[in-house]
Amino acid sequence: MSESASVPASPVRVVVAKPGLDGHDRGAKVVARALRDAGMEVVYTGLHQTPEQIAEAAIQEDADAVGLSVLSGAHMTLFAKVIDELRKRDAEDIVVFGGGIIPEADIPTLKELGVAQIFTPGATTHEIVDWVRSACSGR
Repeated sequence: MSESASVPASPVRVVVAKPGLDGHDRGAKVVARALRDAGMEVVYTGLHQTPEQIAEAAIQEDADAVGLSVLSGAHMTLFAKVIDELRKRDAEDIVVFGGGIIPEADIPTLKELGVAQIFTPGATTHEIVDWVRSACSGR
């Protein structure tokens, strides 16, 4: 390969996860499909994942980002635990974003904990795709 030839960028890799006991995953599946359709490599972990399982999956999959979906009201605890598990594994460079039924009042605290972005009901898949692409560019 010549020096002037460029190496194509690897696609963005995203783990989409449903932490905790929340059994509603339609939104997570819609987001996962939109990210995949936009050319990203997506791994959906399925329902009822522990923060430890999510962090481990993100590392094993060499993820650029983790998208969490929480509808149960346990977002403050679950998001914090996933971020803590990533820190324990020296994987703080993985971008964490989330969505679900999350009160506006909780968003600043979640961002202080390290959640890069929160998407609430009404966010479009285009907004999410564009944000993930931008947040992971240059990684």
